[in-house]
Amino acid sequence: MRLSEFLECNRGKLFVISGPSGTGKGTVCRRVVEKINAEISISMTTREPRVGEINGKEYYFVSNDEFLETIDDDGFLEHAEVFGKRYGTPKKMVMEKLEEGKDVILEIDVQGALQVKKSYEEAVLVFILPPSMKELKRRIICRGTETEEDIEKRLSKALDEISIIDKYEYTVINDQLEVAVENIISIIKAEHFKVKNYKEQIIKKLGEE
Repeated sequence: MRLSEFLECNRGKLFVISGPSGTGKGTVCRRVVEKINAEISISMTTREPRVGEINGKEYYFVSNDEFLETIDDDGFLEHAEVFGKRYGTPKKMVMEKLEEGKDVILEIDVQGALQVKKSYEEAVLVFILPPSMKELKRRIICRGTETEEDIEKRLSKALDEISIIDKYEYTVINDQLEVAVENIISIIKAEHFKVKNYKEQIIKKLGEE
Protein backbone atom coordinates (compact mmCIF):
# COMPACT_ATOMS: atom_id res chain seq x y z
CA MET A 1 0.00 0.00 0.00
CA ARG A 2 1.31 3.45 -0.95
CA LEU A 3 1.80 5.97 1.86
CA SER A 4 -0.99 8.23 0.52
CA GLU A 5 -3.43 5.31 0.55
CA PHE A 6 -2.29 4.38 4.05
CA LEU A 7 -3.09 7.87 5.35
CA GLU A 8 -6.48 7.94 3.64
CA CYS A 9 -7.67 4.63 5.13
CA ASN A 10 -6.56 5.33 8.70
CA ARG A 11 -8.88 5.90 11.67
CA GLY A 12 -11.77 8.32 11.23
CA LYS A 13 -12.04 11.60 13.08
CA LEU A 14 -14.85 13.17 15.08
CA PHE A 15 -15.91 16.66 14.02
CA VAL A 16 -18.24 18.59 16.32
CA ILE A 17 -20.13 21.41 14.63
CA SER A 18 -21.93 24.07 16.66
CA GLY A 19 -23.39 27.49 16.06
CA PRO A 20 -26.30 29.73 17.06
CA SER A 21 -29.82 28.87 15.98
CA GLY A 22 -30.36 30.25 12.49
CA THR A 23 -26.81 29.83 11.20
CA GLY A 24 -27.85 26.89 9.04
CA LYS A 25 -25.52 24.36 10.65
CA GLY A 26 -27.92 21.47 10.06
CA THR A 27 -28.10 22.18 6.34
CA VAL A 28 -24.31 22.57 6.18
CA CYS A 29 -23.78 19.21 7.90
CA ARG A 30 -26.16 17.40 5.56
CA ARG A 31 -24.44 18.86 2.49
CA VAL A 32 -21.00 17.86 3.81
CA VAL A 33 -21.94 14.20 4.28
CA GLU A 34 -23.44 14.13 0.78
CA LYS A 35 -20.00 14.98 -0.60
CA ILE A 36 -17.53 12.98 1.51
CA ASN A 37 -17.18 9.65 3.35
CA ALA A 38 -18.70 10.82 6.63
CA GLU A 39 -21.79 10.23 8.75
CA ILE A 40 -23.86 12.45 11.01
CA SER A 41 -24.10 10.99 14.51
CA ILE A 42 -27.62 10.12 15.65
CA SER A 43 -28.55 11.27 19.15
CA MET A 44 -30.57 9.37 21.74
CA THR A 45 -33.59 11.00 23.35
CA THR A 46 -36.39 10.31 25.80
CA ARG A 47 -38.91 12.50 23.98
CA GLU A 48 -41.68 10.99 21.90
CA PRO A 49 -41.20 10.72 18.11
CA ARG A 50 -42.89 13.44 16.09
CA VAL A 51 -45.01 12.64 13.05
CA GLY A 52 -42.83 11.17 10.33
CA GLU A 53 -39.78 10.59 12.54
CA ILE A 54 -38.22 7.12 12.39
CA ASN A 55 -36.34 5.43 15.23
CA GLY A 56 -32.67 5.18 14.26
CA LYS A 57 -32.91 7.92 11.63
CA GLU A 58 -33.72 11.23 13.30
CA TYR A 59 -33.08 9.93 16.84
CA TYR A 60 -32.87 6.75 18.87
CA PHE A 61 -36.05 6.98 20.95
CA VAL A 62 -35.67 5.33 24.36
CA SER A 63 -37.34 5.29 27.76
CA ASN A 64 -36.07 7.42 30.63
CA ASP A 65 -34.83 4.27 32.42
CA GLU A 66 -32.87 3.20 29.35
CA PHE A 67 -31.29 6.64 29.12
CA LEU A 68 -30.30 6.68 32.80
CA GLU A 69 -28.84 3.20 32.45
CA THR A 70 -26.69 4.41 29.55
CA ILE A 71 -25.44 7.29 31.73
CA ASP A 72 -24.53 4.82 34.50
CA ASP A 73 -22.62 2.72 31.96
CA ASP A 74 -20.63 5.79 30.80
CA GLY A 75 -22.26 5.31 27.41
CA PHE A 76 -22.50 8.95 26.30
CA LEU A 77 -19.95 11.37 24.87
CA GLU A 78 -22.28 14.10 26.10
CA HIS A 79 -25.81 14.39 27.40
CA ALA A 80 -28.20 17.05 28.67
CA GLU A 81 -31.76 17.63 29.79
CA VAL A 82 -33.83 20.15 27.80
CA PHE A 83 -37.39 21.05 28.84
CA GLY A 84 -37.72 17.83 30.81
CA LYS A 85 -36.50 15.56 28.01
CA ARG A 86 -33.05 13.99 27.82
CA TYR A 87 -30.71 14.04 24.82
CA GLY A 88 -27.32 12.39 24.42
CA THR A 89 -24.68 11.19 21.96
CA PRO A 90 -24.11 7.40 22.26
CA LYS A 91 -20.38 6.77 22.61
CA LYS A 92 -20.28 3.17 21.30
CA MET A 93 -21.84 3.99 17.92
CA VAL A 94 -19.50 6.90 17.29
CA MET A 95 -16.39 4.92 18.24
CA GLU A 96 -17.36 2.02 16.00
CA LYS A 97 -17.63 4.34 13.00
CA LEU A 98 -14.26 5.94 13.79
CA GLU A 99 -12.63 2.51 14.03
CA GLU A 100 -14.05 1.68 10.60
CA GLY A 101 -12.17 4.71 9.24
CA LYS A 102 -15.28 6.82 8.77
CA ASP A 103 -15.42 10.45 9.84
CA VAL A 104 -18.32 11.32 12.13
CA ILE A 105 -20.00 14.73 12.29
CA LEU A 106 -21.80 15.67 15.46
CA GLU A 107 -24.14 18.68 15.35
CA ILE A 108 -24.73 19.89 18.92
CA ASP A 109 -24.79 23.05 21.02
CA VAL A 110 -21.79 24.70 22.65
CA GLN A 111 -22.22 23.04 26.05
CA GLY A 112 -22.46 19.62 24.43
CA ALA A 113 -19.42 20.30 22.27
CA LEU A 114 -17.29 21.14 25.30
CA GLN A 115 -18.49 17.96 27.03
CA VAL A 116 -17.42 15.93 23.99
CA LYS A 117 -13.99 17.60 23.95
CA LYS A 118 -13.55 16.73 27.62
CA SER A 119 -14.44 13.06 27.14
CA TYR A 120 -12.76 12.66 23.72
CA GLU A 121 -9.81 15.02 23.36
CA GLU A 122 -9.23 14.13 19.69
CA ALA A 123 -12.56 15.70 18.69
CA VAL A 124 -12.23 18.68 16.35
CA LEU A 125 -14.56 21.58 17.17
CA VAL A 126 -15.91 23.78 14.35
CA PHE A 127 -18.08 26.84 15.02
CA ILE A 128 -20.51 28.10 12.38
CA LEU A 129 -20.95 31.89 12.38
CA PRO A 130 -23.60 34.01 10.65
CA PRO A 131 -22.31 36.74 8.32
CA SER A 132 -23.81 39.30 10.73
CA MET A 133 -26.28 39.52 13.61
CA LYS A 134 -28.63 41.42 11.31
CA GLU A 135 -28.63 38.51 8.87
CA LEU A 136 -29.06 36.02 11.71
CA LYS A 137 -32.15 37.90 12.90
CA ARG A 138 -33.53 37.95 9.34
CA ARG A 139 -33.11 34.17 9.01
CA ILE A 140 -34.85 33.50 12.32
CA ILE A 141 -37.73 35.82 11.38
CA CYS A 142 -38.09 34.10 7.99
CA ARG A 143 -38.73 30.78 9.71
CA GLY A 144 -41.95 32.27 11.04
CA THR A 145 -42.00 30.08 14.12
CA GLU A 146 -40.92 32.49 16.89
CA THR A 147 -42.46 35.47 18.61
CA GLU A 148 -40.53 38.76 18.83
CA GLU A 149 -39.63 37.86 22.43
CA ASP A 150 -38.34 34.43 21.35
CA ILE A 151 -36.26 36.04 18.58
CA GLU A 152 -34.60 38.43 21.02
CA LYS A 153 -33.84 35.51 23.38
CA ARG A 154 -32.24 33.55 20.53
CA LEU A 155 -30.11 36.54 19.52
CA SER A 156 -28.98 37.06 23.12
CA LYS A 157 -28.12 33.36 23.40
CA ALA A 158 -26.24 33.57 20.10
CA LEU A 159 -23.97 36.30 21.51
CA ASP A 160 -23.33 34.19 24.63
CA GLU A 161 -22.36 31.21 22.45
CA ILE A 162 -20.13 33.31 20.20
CA SER A 163 -18.34 34.69 23.29
CA ILE A 164 -16.66 31.30 23.89
CA ILE A 165 -15.64 30.71 20.29
CA ASP A 166 -12.00 30.55 21.43
CA LYS A 167 -12.75 27.05 22.77
CA TYR A 168 -13.06 25.88 19.15
CA GLU A 169 -10.28 24.99 16.71
CA TYR A 170 -11.99 26.41 13.63
CA THR A 171 -14.68 28.84 12.61
CA VAL A 172 -16.61 29.00 9.33
CA ILE A 173 -18.94 31.80 8.23
CA ASN A 174 -22.11 30.54 6.57
CA ASP A 175 -22.78 33.40 4.18
CA GLN A 176 -22.97 31.29 1.01
CA LEU A 177 -23.94 27.68 1.72
CA GLU A 178 -21.69 25.94 -0.79
CA VAL A 179 -18.68 28.03 0.23
CA ALA A 180 -19.25 27.12 3.89
CA VAL A 181 -19.60 23.45 2.94
CA GLU A 182 -16.34 23.46 0.97
CA ASN A 183 -14.55 25.24 3.83
CA ILE A 184 -15.61 22.53 6.27
CA ILE A 185 -14.55 19.81 3.85
CA SER A 186 -11.16 21.54 3.62
CA ILE A 187 -10.88 21.46 7.42
CA ILE A 188 -11.74 17.75 7.46
CA LYS A 189 -9.12 16.98 4.81
CA ALA A 190 -6.46 19.06 6.55
CA GLU A 191 -7.05 17.30 9.88
CA HIS A 192 -6.29 13.95 8.26
CA PHE A 193 -2.85 15.15 7.18
CA LYS A 194 -1.67 16.54 10.51
CA VAL A 195 1.74 15.05 11.28
CA LYS A 196 0.97 14.53 14.97
CA ASN A 197 -1.78 12.08 14.04
CA TYR A 198 0.44 9.61 12.24
CA LYS A 199 4.11 10.30 13.03
CA GLU A 200 4.89 6.83 14.42
CA GLN A 201 2.89 5.02 11.71
CA ILE A 202 4.57 7.02 8.92
CA ILE A 203 8.07 6.26 10.20
CA LYS A 204 7.20 2.57 10.59
CA LYS A 205 5.56 2.39 7.17
CA LEU A 206 8.49 4.01 5.35
CA GLY A 207 10.95 1.87 7.31
CA GLU A 208 9.31 -1.28 5.97
CA GLU A 209 10.00 -0.33 2.35
